[in-house]
Amino acid sequence: MVIQDELFRLQDPKYRSFQCKLIPTADPETIIGVRTPELRKLAKQLKGTAVADCFLHSLPHVFFDENQLHAFLLSYMRDYTSCLEAVQIFLPFVDNWATCDQLSPGVFRKNRETLLAPVRKWIDSGKTYPVRFGIGMLMQHYLDDRFDPSFPEIVASVHSEEYYVRMMIAWYFATALAKQYTAIVPFLEKFRLDPWVHNKAIQKATESYRISSEQKDYLRTLKRKGTR
Repeated sequence: MVIQDELFRLQDPKYRSFQCKLIPTADPETIIGVRTPELRKLAKQLKGTAVADCFLHSLPHVFFDENQLHAFLLSYMRDYTSCLEAVQIFLPFVDNWATCDQLSPGVFRKNRETLLAPVRKWIDSGKTYPVRFGIGMLMQHYLDDRFDPSFPEIVASVHSEEYYVRMMIAWYFATALAKQYTAIVPFLEKFRLDPWVHNKAIQKATESYRISSEQKDYLRTLKRKGTR
């Protein structure tokens, strides 16, 4: 199988037009327009094959959809060490929020103790999508039984002018409010976050069905005035 040929066979022109608007940082010329369910299906078909192995070692890719497929293939890997190494290699080539957020290896959940070190390195890297990915991993894997108060401290220490980093910080704190409200609300009460991130976190939290009406009413009182 030639993967590029298969991706073009799965192309949906209408979906391509939608994606071009949704992902402004991606060059429209690189977007084929393959729907996510089709990419997942192809990744499941290819995982563990020699074709997939060759593809994963053929960076950089030309097309956005190839990067999406790459992210799904990594997400299906079962060996933690190999997966982590492959993620480390791939992250420098991630250049948009969609590919960053689709990258979610299931094997990471079973290795959360050892995952913390690379998560901290990604967040400390200062590079937009590794930082976003690292915060996303903290949000995905460390807000339930593995929660520790030091984790939101790590996220609160990130100050960036990059929109996709700021949005992820806000998303993290909104999700954290839903899962660890008592531990997280002081970050807003003490105005620990940058003003825009602070207000965006409150906005996203008050849109969540997982937060009570009383909590939402209180969070609205913490909104910083005169900040969009």
